Amino acid sequence: MPGPASRASADVGPQPIGALRAVRARRALVGDALVAATLLLRDGTIAAIEAFDHPLPGSGHDVLAVPDSAVLLPGVVDTHVHVNEPGRTAWEGFATATTAAALGGVTTLVDMPLNSIPPTTTVAGLETKRAAAAGQLAVDVGFWGGAVPGNVGDLAPLHEQRVFGFKCFLAPSGVDEFPPLEPTQLREHLAEIARLDALMIVHAEDARVLDEAPAASSRAYADFLLSRPDAAETAAIRQVLDGAREMGARVHVLHLSSARALDDLAEARAEGLPVTVETCPHYLCFDAAGIPDASPQYKCCPPIRDAGNRDALWQGLLEGIVDVVVTDHSPATAEEKERGRGDLQQAWGGIAGLQVGFTAVAAEAARRGIGIEHVGRWMCRSTADLVGLGTKGRIEVGAAADLLVLDTAVPLRVEAARLAHKNPISAYDGQQYDASVTATVLGGVLVDRASPDLGAGRMLRR
Repeated sequence: MPGPASRASADVGPQPIGALRAVRARRALVGDALVAATLLLRDGTIAAIEAFDHPLPGSGHDVLAVPDSAVLLPGVVDTHVHVNEPGRTAWEGFATATTAAALGGVTTLVDMPLNSIPPTTTVAGLETKRAAAAGQLAVDVGFWGGAVPGNVGDLAPLHEQRVFGFKCFLAPSGVDEFPPLEPTQLREHLAEIARLDALMIVHAEDARVLDEAPAASSRAYADFLLSRPDAAETAAIRQVLDGAREMGARVHVLHLSSARALDDLAEARAEGLPVTVETCPHYLCFDAAGIPDASPQYKCCPPIRDAGNRDALWQGLLEGIVDVVVTDHSPATAEEKERGRGDLQQAWGGIAGLQVGFTAVAAEAARRGIGIEHVGRWMCRSTADLVGLGTKGRIEVGAAADLLVLDTAVPLRVEAARLAHKNPISAYDGQQYDASVTATVLGGVLVDRASPDLGAGRMLRR
């Protein structure tokens, strides 16, 4: 299995092995503040938060001492991950995805319902997915259900199986077994979502706008960008907001890339509509001008846009219009990514960033003068709250002892070939960051970074 991305060597001191009794850090994100603290752990939870110099009798072999160059944060909760197993396991699988997650400080992920065969649009599909995941989890994993034409009657049984909500597309998903909802079908599904008090998460690009956009074969990134215009997102988001207003359903806008939708979303919030919004590390860390032509590792839908748009997304986060940051980790084989030999209309769209997404956002935030406490809220606490995991993504008494250490003494140079996800392709290849994740704790147990335990993770239910 590939190892972690390369990093400069640094003396981080001896690491304890196995279950921890305590974690001591001069900078720990407790609530919204960085404080000096000693966390006492018991039975996989944070039992107490004491002063930094709280006495800890014993040998110390079960105490993690965080270096002064590092910050202790809650484990990342990534609610947008495509594992693809079963059916497209050559693209990604539970063992490789959750190993990448653990090495990147992600202690919980929620798996998307498409790209696997069968998709999780029925209880039978969900059971198949859970069976495939058994014994292959280095971190905790939950599952989304799917909303597709003709499966309104499947939503209640899936809800009873405690999926975290339901995903739909408003334009073709890229795989035949997960078709999009037409406007009438969206309203029908939203009515059922409202009845169940569930959550609908939406890939918001408008099929009609996309059909009318120029989409000629081309190796130029500028041409690909023209084929996925801002108007596709703004039109689809207005449709979602209208549906939420009409049906009273909770909705969540996935992977917002166009800042032009922010005004509509802000107005919906002011109106009191139950809408939340996410964006992704690649929209926050890259811009169109920096993407080479014929480079399918950067292709995603909706696309990475210009630098001004990127700045506006950051502002949307700071203003609370955008709630969370998630990776939308969606890898594929080299054959799929290189289909068309650089023709970006033919290449599979998706960015593999599960292992480095948090580090990338933390680095870009620091460059902009934005504190790590904001990143911790967007990628840990708020994502956990989105899916109702109230004991995840936070450092407080009674919370899960899921933690990460981000160390500025250990810079990171990303090498795609050494990332742990299955196929060595990533837009982050060659990126250099001034800090890296050097330790991850799951349920009070320090992850073995050389070989994460694939029996450590649990399957979560809503």
